[in-house]
Amino acid sequence: MSGELVTEPTRRRLSDRQADTVRRLTDAAVEEVRATGFDKLTVRNVARRAGVAPATAYTYFTSKNHLITEVFWRRLGALAPIQPSPGPPRERVIAVLREIALLVSDEPELAAACTTALLGTDPDVQELRLRIGTTIHHRLLAALRPGGSGRPSPAETRVLNALEFAYAGALVHAGMGYSSYAEMADRLAEVAELLL
Repeated sequence: MSGELVTEPTRRRLSDRQADTVRRLTDAAVEEVRATGFDKLTVRNVARRAGVAPATAYTYFTSKNHLITEVFWRRLGALAPIQPSPGPPRERVIAVLREIALLVSDEPELAAACTTALLGTDPDVQELRLRIGTTIHHRLLAALRPGGSGRPSPAETRVLNALEFAYAGALVHAGMGYSSYAEMADRLAEVAELLL
């Protein structure tokens, strides 16, 4: 892959070397959140941990919200594609909601950081949030309708909208400390059961 460009963070296409720098920064961000929590996280400290100059880090990430949102985006993007499977759509939808809800559930500091970062207002976070929302939408649609061919029916669209709102609400609920991310997965399963 040497010399090829790789699509990376929201801001541009990157060479292999640049993509490696971004990977080191996102890995270091996870380590830094574990060590200091989100409130004390800075792009400068992440850069130091990654062995990268702060100015270099800021060429890729405009803020700590942007950096942590990129971590979430990468984890979501690393999920295996939805495969058609027999059985009712309800089971597939529950499985999709569970895997998304549990993306960061085993790391409470990172989970809380992701919830906060995803609500950021800077343009790079907004762009990633749009990509994340689109990906979640497509994963739910693929689970609801194997093959995902054609446009969803009005009834399917209403179910998708409700599931997306349930996920967003559950994310905020867990981020506020009202439930754990594992409980969030269980509650989303209950919502899917009701809707489907």
